[in-house]
Amino acid sequence: MTEIKEAKKPEVAVAKSTSATPAKKKPMTMKDYINVMAPEIKKALPNTITPERFTRIVLSAISNNKDLQACTPQSFLAGMMNAAQLGLEPNTPIGQAYLIPRRNHGTLEAQFMIGYKGLIDLAYRSGQVKTIYAEAVHENDEFEYELGLEPKLKHIPAMKDRGEVIYYYAVFKLINGGEGFKVMSKEDVEKIRLRSPSANAGFSPWKTDYDAMAKKTVIRQVLKYAPLSTDIMRKISEDETIKTDLSADMSLVNDETEYMDAEYSETDNETGEVTDAE
Repeated sequence: MTEIKEAKKPEVAVAKSTSATPAKKKPMTMKDYINVMAPEIKKALPNTITPERFTRIVLSAISNNKDLQACTPQSFLAGMMNAAQLGLEPNTPIGQAYLIPRRNHGTLEAQFMIGYKGLIDLAYRSGQVKTIYAEAVHENDEFEYELGLEPKLKHIPAMKDRGEVIYYYAVFKLINGGEGFKVMSKEDVEKIRLRSPSANAGFSPWKTDYDAMAKKTVIRQVLKYAPLSTDIMRKISEDETIKTDLSADMSLVNDETEYMDAEYSETDNETGEVTDAE
């Protein structure tokens, strides 16, 4: 584990100073912490992402969200390292991953969340998946599925006026010829959304891109039936975690997320603070 501490700063001489009181050191900003972590970021990233690009993305995420700036440095840097080790770009329009500020044990901390595109990327990187995708089914689409010894899935989208979404489904095909699918009603997706500790946070992909998060949900469910390696499943388990320690393998660090019963809690949309509902 790596303990996050303030780095020593060079002393700055003040010209013609008449005060005997030593100058106070400015507290480190999140940007300072990121710069200190630059060597670790470089070691963690895959060859597909340059350290310079990743650093720009992280700094942009902070500048665009004042609540991320207020998160504890420990949780933010841990979430950042999680994204780096998984090779996922956080808080970009691509939707690979997110760093979400939310109240955890009474403190504003950064939660790491894998996005829809990020989950698909991890599945393909396993080297075992040939095809994986998810779709939404609308009420006017032609849709039928059957389970049992000879499972069947058929979906023909309506050409227009598709109506409301009623189902989501995900399909995978393996390199060795194996395949599977999972169908979830929108109500089932909602139940899982409500169990997500960051679902109602001010900055949450469940608010900005519900459809993608619903597809991610059903993909997570179908991957439970895919014979993927333990390493890939361990990476997927990093989804929706809050950590405050650093490690060469962030999957070994304990998740410190405080889970509350969503049915009996509320989340402030501005701060992400979770409180008991009346």
